[in-house]
Amino acid sequence: MSHLKLSTAAIAVLALTAVSAAAQSRDNVQIAGSSTVLPYASIVAEAFGENFDFPTPVVESGGSSTGLRRFCEGVGENTIDIANSSRSIRESEIETCAANGVTDIIEVRIGYDGIVFASDINGPSFAFTPSDWYLALAANLPVDGAMVANPNTTWSQVNPELPDQAIAAYIPGTRHGTREVFEENVILEGCEATGSMQAMMDMGMDEDAAEEACLEIRADGVSVDIDGDYTETLARINANPEGIGVFGLSFYENNTDRLQVATMNGVTPSVDTISTGEYPVSRPLFFYIKAAHLDVIPGLQEYAEFFVSDDIAGPFGPLAAYGLVSDPELAEVQATVANRVTMGGM
Repeated sequence: MSHLKLSTAAIAVLALTAVSAAAQSRDNVQIAGSSTVLPYASIVAEAFGENFDFPTPVVESGGSSTGLRRFCEGVGENTIDIANSSRSIRESEIETCAANGVTDIIEVRIGYDGIVFASDINGPSFAFTPSDWYLALAANLPVDGAMVANPNTTWSQVNPELPDQAIAAYIPGTRHGTREVFEENVILEGCEATGSMQAMMDMGMDEDAAEEACLEIRADGVSVDIDGDYTETLARINANPEGIGVFGLSFYENNTDRLQVATMNGVTPSVDTISTGEYPVSRPLFFYIKAAHLDVIPGLQEYAEFFVSDDIAGPFGPLAAYGLVSDPELAEVQATVANRVTMGGM
């Protein structure tokens, strides 16, 4: 393959309509999972269909947890071949897979993405720290030795240097891998930085209970879980220009005509600041292959190798142009796919 063909339809992936897997012939590779990985997987699927003698893979969204749940349902043509995920698979999910006969799993890290905080392009600019988000969204805060309901309703109450604007946060729902990274790298980090976690332990909580209290998000309407993909978050901001949404970097970069991005700890998110580790809220992205399907589903091995090839996932490939930060250990990932190396030598 000396010349890679990429149609404009492949780059305009967000306009693609999800197709029901049930309606497709089982000679298609079937994929489901993370809405963050969706645009990358859709670009690759489109290019794969154009450059190989296999049908274009069917790519669906639904969230990392949903994709992995479907992945772990079992082996056979009625189950998906690949789960996309914006977090690593959990031990409990590996156990569920094994109980259902999915014992050989190949973990493929495709690169890195940043979680960004974006608002209406015509609104005020924001310079956040994790502490700001914790103080804005925590259900309860420690005050004078007791836990009290979060009284903050504006960003200026959280931090006088922030705009005097009502707090209206649109965050990923709990089934999204992005939510886990948001909780650990922002909310929990902010809880620790403000001294709240230590204050809770000083009140008699053990570390686990204090962490659980840190991560409890208020349910009074100030924070709204978004169970759909980033287009739903964008729609919420369009309806409420004071809203601030949590997005993947690539989605923001393709909507800069409508959104402005906030800094985090003084760093603007970009491919460069994520690749260097300077931007504090970034995460690896994955897909998981059902090894038992590799010699059964036409094109599955070829699709996986194509996805992680230099032409596609390298620093000058179409995924990088779309916002993916290329994996510095891409050659090792390629070897994992080529040699079908399963997790833990399973």
